[in-house]
Formats: sequence, C-alpha cells, structure tokens
Amino acid sequence: MKTIIPFVARLPAQEQHDWIAALAAELPDAQIVPVAELASGAGHRTAIVANPNPHDLAALCDLEWVQSLWAGVEKLVVEPALASLGIARLIDPCLANTMAEAVLAWTLYLHRDMPQYHLQQNQRTWRQLPYVAVADRRIGILGLGELGQASAHRLSQNDFDVMGWSRSQKSLSGIRCFHGQSGLDAMIAESDILICLLPLTAATRGMIAGPMFAALPTGASLINFGRGPIVDAEALTKALDSGHMKHAVLDVFDEEPLSAGNPLWAHASITVLPHISAPTSMVSAAKIVADNIKNFLNSGTLPPLVDRARGY
Repeated sequence: MKTIIPFVARLPAQEQHDWIAALAAELPDAQIVPVAELASGAGHRTAIVANPNPHDLAALCDLEWVQSLWAGVEKLVVEPALASLGIARLIDPCLANTMAEAVLAWTLYLHRDMPQYHLQQNQRTWRQLPYVAVADRRIGILGLGELGQASAHRLSQNDFDVMGWSRSQKSLSGIRCFHGQSGLDAMIAESDILICLLPLTAATRGMIAGPMFAALPTGASLINFGRGPIVDAEALTKALDSGHMKHAVLDVFDEEPLSAGNPLWAHASITVLPHISAPTSMVSAAKIVADNIKNFLNSGTLPPLVDRARGY
C-alpha cells in the first residue's frame, strides 16, 4: 500500500497538477494527494507544501514536518498555529545557479548604465556615458547563504570587486567577507551596487532603510532579490529622488502582484520585475524533495530544518 503524502498549496490548478505529476514520477512508492481530496487529516507525518493555507496544515494533526517547494518559508515560520512543526525549505543548487545568473545580468544592466540609455532613447538623446571598468565597480551582497555565495562567485568570475556580508563570519575565496554590525557599516560605505539576497526575518524586516541609503556612496544602486519588506520603499524613493542614489531594480514587494496603482511602477529610477529572478526548476526540485521524503520514509532521517530562532 502506497504512503499518502498530502500536497498543500495555493497554486493555479494547472501548476498544482504539474507539480504533483513531477513529484509522483520521483516518488513511485508514494501517492501525492491534494489536501482537499484527503479522506482523513490523521496519519500523515509529512507533507509537501507551496504557499499553503496554514489552517490546512493545522488540520493535518499528525504532521511532524513539511517540505517546502520554495526557498522562502517566512510565512510558515511566523504562523503561531505551526509553531511546533518542522519546516524544510528547498535547497537546490539549480536555484542558486539561476539566481547567480540573474544577479550577474542585472548587475551588468546597472554597471553599463542601461537605465540611463533607455531614458536617453525615450528622449531621443545621443550621448555616450563615461565607462567604468568592471574591476572598479564595487558590489556588496547582503546575505551569504547558498544563493549569496553562488552569486558572489559568479560576479567575481566576471572580474567585479565583490564583497559579502553575513550575520556570522564566513570566508569565501576571492570575496571580501564582512559580518556583524561593524562589518555591515564598512561594506555599505563601499558598495556601488548593493544586492539584497537576505531572507525575511524579524531582524531583516525594514533593514534597508533611510540610514543605510544615506551611508551608500553617492550614485549607488540597489538590487532587491530577497523579500520586499526588507526594503523601506518610501525611504528608497526619497533617496532616488534626492539624487543620492541612482537606480533600483526591484523583483520583490510588500504586495505581490504589485497593484496597478502602486507608484513604484512609474518611478523613472526604478525597474520593476514580476518576481522572476530565480524561478524554481520543477524537474530539479521534484528530485530533491523526493529524496528528502524517501530518506524520511525509509530511515526516519530528516533533511535540514529551519532554525526558528533565526527564521531560516
């Protein structure tokens, strides 16, 4: 008899169908069942989740842990009804590689003044801007987890001057690493392009705000591929409007999708992206998730779980 694995998600019907098919192919000895189709909420020790309704999870009374299909799990971590539930976020080298690709692409976009050339095109202005050598462009990365490390190495391989900050000390070949508050202050002061790859936690919510923008070098730019609430959007627009900051590339927001009336859409110094920096690879993720589930079913071995005190 196959083990039933609940699938708890708020996804479009076709996307949910595709995920279940991909997971079923990797888990032939299990049956992946949408939570709405379960005969009972009892007897299920693990589940696979993607932006789940917390009440659906709470109804699965025997759950010990859940495997997320996403890297970000901040909504699950802060849900009081799930305080005792183990949470495994997706750790996928494919995801890290995709993020590193996006970081390189949009860093080059800012480095080569693409926003200004786009503005000049709209104004029918023919003007060549001064060139800055790659080695002279200082890049600061906030967050040196799997995504941050992959991105830092990709930028370094392309000859940028790369720095990285993390809460605790880390050492990466070819990367200037900073940690703690003093390290954060030192890196911010040197960052021509600041890239946020931090998870959303109580400590990072609102972290990138007026004081940090003021501490950046004049003409600095921001890329936020972390989470929207980490950046104070009002403080960012003020820093851009004042001319202290040059441009911002935003892929994540407090509200998603971004409402049509949100002023960020129309800001000349902001590039809005629809949360596309690092889409999950269904093929790669399904295999990783299946391996974690198999290990648990066969031997009781759990994958690395989120540290609730840290929030990731």
